[in-house]
Amino acid sequence: MDVMAEHAKELVLFNAAIYTLDTLQPWADAMAVRDGRIVAVGSEQQARAAVSSAAQIIDLEGRMVMPGLADIHNHFLIAGRTELYEISFPPNTSLDDIIERVREAARDAPMDRWITGGIWGSNMLDQLTYEARLRLDEAAGGRPVMLTDDSHHNRWLNDAGLEACGIDNDTPDPPNGTVVRRPENGEATGLLLEAAVSLAEGPVGRALAAEPERDVAAGVHALKKLNSVGITALQEPLSARFVMDAIKSMAERDLLTSWVVGTMPVQSGPFSTDAWGEELFALRDEYRSQYFRPEFGKLFMDGVPTTHTSALLEPYVETETYGCCFRGTNFMTVPQLAKVIADCEKADISVKIHCTGDGSVRAALDAFEVVRTFNGGSRRHQIAHAGYVHPDDVPRFVELDIVADLSPMLWFPGIIVEQLKVVLSEERVDKSHRHVDMEKAGVLMAAGSDWPVVPDPNPFIGLQGIITRRDPTGQFPGAIGADQGLDLATALRVYTLDPVRAMGLEKETGSLVTGKSADFIVLDRNLFQIPAEQLIETRVLQTYFAGQRVYEAQA
Repeated sequence: MDVMAEHAKELVLFNAAIYTLDTLQPWADAMAVRDGRIVAVGSEQQARAAVSSAAQIIDLEGRMVMPGLADIHNHFLIAGRTELYEISFPPNTSLDDIIERVREAARDAPMDRWITGGIWGSNMLDQLTYEARLRLDEAAGGRPVMLTDDSHHNRWLNDAGLEACGIDNDTPDPPNGTVVRRPENGEATGLLLEAAVSLAEGPVGRALAAEPERDVAAGVHALKKLNSVGITALQEPLSARFVMDAIKSMAERDLLTSWVVGTMPVQSGPFSTDAWGEELFALRDEYRSQYFRPEFGKLFMDGVPTTHTSALLEPYVETETYGCCFRGTNFMTVPQLAKVIADCEKADISVKIHCTGDGSVRAALDAFEVVRTFNGGSRRHQIAHAGYVHPDDVPRFVELDIVADLSPMLWFPGIIVEQLKVVLSEERVDKSHRHVDMEKAGVLMAAGSDWPVVPDPNPFIGLQGIITRRDPTGQFPGAIGADQGLDLATALRVYTLDPVRAMGLEKETGSLVTGKSADFIVLDRNLFQIPAEQLIETRVLQTYFAGQRVYEAQA
């Protein structure tokens, strides 16, 4: 029996501590559900009166109930692929160990099957030389290999992989991308940076697309994992056609156990080699379903700081390669971006713009300001990865009604953050992710994981970190911007109602009020009665989506 079949038409929860995220009634003792919708929130008497005598009655014995959690930035299908089919290793894995992992995977792999996986750390870029590629070639035994870095913006291929993708020493660099070469003879080393990834993702994607059922299985696997940590709504941030094909198949089989908002590629790029822009927008209605809403378009204004491809207002830390004054560059000018945004609005598409540097954030805001002058506030847009924002630009998010997509979880120390300190300086990193400043200014903030950029999508990790600004796992000491920790109530809103508003789903979910979808979770502890340092220990006991129990913890 599939998980969506286990369903009581009417349900009453009582003897509970229900945190509703409704300002008019923050807490309640009971809740009633009928046909997947909330029909009463309040006392046990009110809940029982709202349903028939056939309703299932559940005594929660005082446990905390709250809305299902939301993730504004979650590549769930790619993450499912990663966990089911790819080799996996943490970003602190040594080159020697990576080579051995590839060797192990190659033993049982057919000669024509791609070996894919990751994630190698950004701090390894200097180690992935031509000589390292020769070692990768030997370990793979002639099989094509493509390995992903911790930013998911860069790839490392072996010789067979380069050949399968048609990449040779004469292949030109695509705009905003680099095929890394040996300085002495121009031979490709196997490293592809930023937009050069598209040279490989197309062939690899086509190879994987030949087995569509694997993608359906990957999506189901990922949603089960997300349900287990309380997530019932997410925005898929780069919904290429193969992603939407899998989601459509899942929807047709009643396998979607979360709201999913799609973000279609607006321009050609690493994951948009088959369709993008108007061609893909025109297919929206073919893919749209009850729980899948393809309403956004994805744009990139820069890359990532660790490869010096973020656009900054002030220079990177000086290096021999980049010199003293390198700031990176935006992928588009403000007029170019404004034109693309305006075209998207004309097609009834909101945009999510990737901006990892304060320079790209400012340029994006400038473009939004241009569009607002002649289109008005017709659609709410998002800036993704809004961690590095100049103080002067914070109020502009409010003035222009732009969402700050807070992803990935880099507001506390970790391996990626350590590399950011090297390229940006410790002082600049400490002044990043100014969440309290944003909250005071009235910015709509929405939390996300960027899974599988981060290996664990558990929102309670990010929730603890966004309050304490310290590493919840205890592996990395210190704090980032200790004065910028949010209070629990605000942090919970950033993980529930606010990302739902950002996705355009606020009429459907995000809070426990009459009329909304019955998307809620039952926890093993009351979050308001424990120290913030224990939030990571929280267990989700049950997850309900549209009134149906889609996850239950093992006893």
